[in-house]
Amino acid sequence: MTTRTTYWLEYAWLDTCVEPGVAVEVADGRVTAVRTEVPAPPSGAEILRGLTLPGLANAHSHAFHRALRSTVQVGSGTFWTWRELMYSFADRLTPDTYHALARAVYAEMALAGISCVGEFHYVHHAPDGTRYADPNAMGEALIAAAADAGIRITLLDTAYLSAAILNEHRGEPPNAHQRRFSDGSAEAWAERCSVLKERDHARIGAAIHSVRAVPAGQLATVARWAEDRRSPLHVHLSEQTAENDACLAAHGVTPTRLLADHGVLGPRTTGVHNTHLTDEDIALLGGTGTGTCMCPTTERDLADGIGPAVALQRAGSPLSLGSDSHAVIDLLEEARAMELNERLRTRTRGHWTAAALLRAASADGHAALGWNDAGAIETGMLADLTTIALDSVRTAGPVPRLGAETAVFAATAADVRHTVVAGRHVVRDGAHTLVSDVPQALARAVEALRT
Repeated sequence: MTTRTTYWLEYAWLDTCVEPGVAVEVADGRVTAVRTEVPAPPSGAEILRGLTLPGLANAHSHAFHRALRSTVQVGSGTFWTWRELMYSFADRLTPDTYHALARAVYAEMALAGISCVGEFHYVHHAPDGTRYADPNAMGEALIAAAADAGIRITLLDTAYLSAAILNEHRGEPPNAHQRRFSDGSAEAWAERCSVLKERDHARIGAAIHSVRAVPAGQLATVARWAEDRRSPLHVHLSEQTAENDACLAAHGVTPTRLLADHGVLGPRTTGVHNTHLTDEDIALLGGTGTGTCMCPTTERDLADGIGPAVALQRAGSPLSLGSDSHAVIDLLEEARAMELNERLRTRTRGHWTAAALLRAASADGHAALGWNDAGAIETGMLADLTTIALDSVRTAGPVPRLGAETAVFAATAADVRHTVVAGRHVVRDGAHTLVSDVPQALARAVEALRT
């Protein structure tokens, strides 16, 4: 039985401009028609007042990091001291507690206008490294959590096999905290994650945690797995200068060159962060069409640095955005931060238009996650919509034709009024329709990991 709905958008961003009065017809979760110059809602239409964008794509998430919010803001430290606290939360996760936390985190994302998440998932096994009865119990918990929260997910099942680069041929064995991340070898990783099945709301991709966590001789196994399935492949890349130094010491090349030499780079691959790169690295990434996922709120929270996003994009690397550690969950802030970080670095303005930043947060983010049929309000695309209020204390005043600029440079996640996923109203008037009390769900799930 076909399910049909018409949404009337007071204003809609249609990639190049803001159009007033747009009717979007939906059948079975896809857009079947887009009609402009519709001044009043058609009879029976669902009304979305404000500026409607395509659903936003959060291209890089570690759901359990949400439990660290504020806790890691006490005192000072480095990425490496932050990592020790992160491990303490990872140690306490079970399939049930991870489902509860991820369900609440994904509901928070829906409230922020995010319709699709890329979950960079590496907490695979029990704390001592033994497999659960279902070896993919943790991944299945995340897939179920996304369904319960009403959003799409690309589960980027992550190979994480070593604690550090030991030498040219092998890595240092996982430490006590990392044992649950490891399958022992890339072949065992591939065997386990091959069992995962895609669903209407879920796609399966692969990830290499980093060059320090997957020995060089096993990189190609992960790359082949993704290539055989035409799946997205993500990798943390040059987030820390210590990673670069260790790679140069062991292999005589940068992490980017090491990945290139082992067949990892390419148009379905996305490097996450890509912060500390050489000119040759940038040319390699751009020349192979490898994407870049910038996570500005995490990168500044961890004092990682500002990546060369402008140079990467000019070289041919498509840009997407992620909230990573969830210091905040706000894709509008990520888009704004990418531009403002570059302004601080260069002391010049206007590196990206608002439209380009919105594309990074929508169409290009979806493409990085393997959803090429999402991220635009067009016939045939998935009916995922995000509506931002134009009458809040942050957004009131500008003329509607500047809606894209208002969304990127003034609005926050708090201004999201509606989120529609596959034609279903998941957030209506700022309230989640599937998770009744998202703040309480978050509080309970985080508290469960403290005890």
